[in-house]
Amino acid sequence: MDGAVVGVVLVVVAALLVLRSGMRVVNQVERGVVFRLGKAQPEFRRPGITFLVPFVDRMRKVNVQVVTMPVPTQEGITKDNVSVKVDAVVYFRVTDPVRAAIEVQDYVFAVGQVAQSSLRSIIGKSDLDDLLTDRERLHEGLALMIDSPAAEWGIHIDRVEIKDVQLPESLKRSMSRQAEAERERRARVITADGEFQAAQQLANASRIMSETPEAMQLRLLQTVVEVAAEKNSTLVMPFPVELLRYFERATKRLDQEVEKNERELDGPDGSAALRAGIEQIASVADKFGPAGELTAPREPAAEPSAPAERQ
Repeated sequence: MDGAVVGVVLVVVAALLVLRSGMRVVNQVERGVVFRLGKAQPEFRRPGITFLVPFVDRMRKVNVQVVTMPVPTQEGITKDNVSVKVDAVVYFRVTDPVRAAIEVQDYVFAVGQVAQSSLRSIIGKSDLDDLLTDRERLHEGLALMIDSPAAEWGIHIDRVEIKDVQLPESLKRSMSRQAEAERERRARVITADGEFQAAQQLANASRIMSETPEAMQLRLLQTVVEVAAEKNSTLVMPFPVELLRYFERATKRLDQEVEKNERELDGPDGSAALRAGIEQIASVADKFGPAGELTAPREPAAEPSAPAERQ
């Protein structure tokens, strides 16, 4: 009786040990791929406690978290013959644990090699301006180039980003001079535009003031007030504004008379007007002294007639 009990206890203990050897725990971030006698099972084991057939099954755990893998710096020549060094980073994750476990030996190393070759290829197909400004399109092209072979391994490429573009020192200096020249050009254009607008506004203001003389007088008084307020001084104006306006009107009338006389002299009756003017000046001169030699110009003498032909 005691021997039977001991045997049963031994059998139970052996069964528990066997079950314990076949029990596995799969974490939340992992998936279990079971190989039964060397053959992969089509269904992978999900997180939690799973049981394997002792001495028959073997399980390999595959991490399904997003992997952040830096791509080493790659040196290449762009499409416009500029030597650059570019590095990037790849974000990917496993979507099919079974294929990732059996299709490729080390999927992380494989993705890294594909990323390096794709980065060198994208450098050769792009211009320098695209590498510096149009990176979104390059990111999409890199992701597509890497995702094409990785999809067969059960891996999905989430995102590829170019981190840094290292340029030669000579090219950096050239770009710096170009940027400085561009800023100088913009500054000159802005200054010229401001001068043009100021001149246009001054022309409009002068046109309005010429049509309204009172506006010029008011502007003059306003300027006098501003100068006196800044320096706290007393201004003495030797001429009143009305006298200045009188001189201005007299100058305008004199200019009109001169223009009128010029038009008369240039017209068909110019010689007659000139003689009348000289006679008027001579008559005035006679009042102040003996008459001079100032006389009206004589008419040009008629040309002598041709001699009569001899018979």
